[in-house]
Amino acid sequence: MTDSLKPSNLIASIETPTLTKAELSEMLFDKLGLNKREAKDMVEAFFDLMGESLTRGREVKFSGFGNFGLRRKAARPGRNPRTGELIPIEARQVVTFHASQKLKDQVQGD
Repeated sequence: MTDSLKPSNLIASIETPTLTKAELSEMLFDKLGLNKREAKDMVEAFFDLMGESLTRGREVKFSGFGNFGLRRKAARPGRNPRTGELIPIEARQVVTFHASQKLKDQVQGD
């Protein structure tokens, strides 16, 4: 991996604390020489494919980053915090993310 593509060098140019799809597209444009349309399309396609895989019940694994998966949450009673009224919360699926040890170490600065 060239120095310009290392995560620390890519992130150095980010102006806000949140990385957006637009910023990710801009980084691909700057670092890989893709034109802006190709970079935007690549980012959109990546997230579309990820979403489709999760929708089909498939786990999405990125080695060295982490795993995205689905977890079924059972129905349960809830409570309106203003009124105290009991409100049933329906069963649903939620997306989960488990960071890899490599990502955890990177975030901790190890």
